[in-house]
Amino acid sequence: MSSTKQFLVTLAIIGIVLPSVALATEYKVGDNAGWTNNFDYTNWAKGKDFRVGDKLVFTYPVGVHNVFKVNGTTFKDCTIPPLDEALTSGNDVITLAIPGNKWYFCGVGQHCAVGGQKLAITVLPAGLEAPAPAPNAANGVVASGFLALIAVILSFAI
Repeated sequence: MSSTKQFLVTLAIIGIVLPSVALATEYKVGDNAGWTNNFDYTNWAKGKDFRVGDKLVFTYPVGVHNVFKVNGTTFKDCTIPPLDEALTSGNDVITLAIPGNKWYFCGVGQHCAVGGQKLAITVLPAGLEAPAPAPNAANGVVASGFLALIAVILSFAI
């Protein structure tokens, strides 16, 4: 295969893979409120589509809160794991690497049990599109144009 064809094939592959990587989202848990107690994290998570590759960022004052990654039973009961399992930086970033249900809570005092400082989410596989609202004509044009570009690049490469 000539170097031009190899370049075009490589470019086409990058064009196919790059959009899924670029679409990863970083979520600041609690938005402007950050990671704190007496906040409705169930409502905060509602309507968000968490996917593999996305990141959760827990921001809070160091020493005031922490973050535990737990299982469903531990989450429900607010059973605090060993302290050495806590994330404590005040700016904890968790990359969502595996699809499925994920649970997090604060293990300081009664922040989980009484303060409601807990978050449960479902992580979808990367590239799996959640149900979308009615299509927008402009979005269809952009997607069609992108696919046409990939088809042209591949036709030159073959």
